[in-house]
Amino acid sequence: MTGVNFELTPEGITFVATDAHRLVRYKRLDAKATKATSFIVPKKALQLLGNAIPAEETQVKISYNSSNAFFNFGHVKLICRLIDARFPDYTAVIPTENPNKLTIQSSDLLSSLRRLVVLSNKTTHQATFKMSGSELSINTRDLDFSNEGNETLVCQYDGEDLEIAFNAKFVIDMIASMNEEEVQFEFSTPSRACIMTPLNKKDNEDLLMLVMPIMVNT
Repeated sequence: MTGVNFELTPEGITFVATDAHRLVRYKRLDAKATKATSFIVPKKALQLLGNAIPAEETQVKISYNSSNAFFNFGHVKLICRLIDARFPDYTAVIPTENPNKLTIQSSDLLSSLRRLVVLSNKTTHQATFKMSGSELSINTRDLDFSNEGNETLVCQYDGEDLEIAFNAKFVIDMIASMNEEEVQFEFSTPSRACIMTPLNKKDNEDLLMLVMPIMVNT
């Protein structure tokens, strides 16, 4: 889990990364391979690649063999050794039945979480979400220093009243990297993973983020 799994098929390409607490799956339908295969590219190599790719739109050619991956664009060629391991079966942890759905402005949620996280427990960064009707109430607290914060946001919520807690820093990082105006959360129960997706889908793209909840401290 120290790298990104590349799944290449004639239908498209899928990138998956996870640290066991959160997972990101990103699909591109406009990038295809001649045959189905998969390999794991180390995180450091991809960071170097990301820093080297210019800001303007650039085509990157990906080739590989049993031990290495090759990335070519412009006058740059990056070669890295693949991780010799089997990527976990991530499809098993993505819940398929999620009757509770929350839609909210990303900027509003980000601003609220960034204010509240400074009042959370410094180890867990726990933020408790309470959803009811058209309101999302967020609570953070740090019992060691008698700190507590509460904010209520307007949202669109379809489902039963629900209370669930997350590591606020995880949610902040994921929404910020999504870079979308609105985000949709899908829940099943307070103990199962939550799915986050952009409300407005883009052509040839499919982005799914998953975050595991933490136990609510009362």
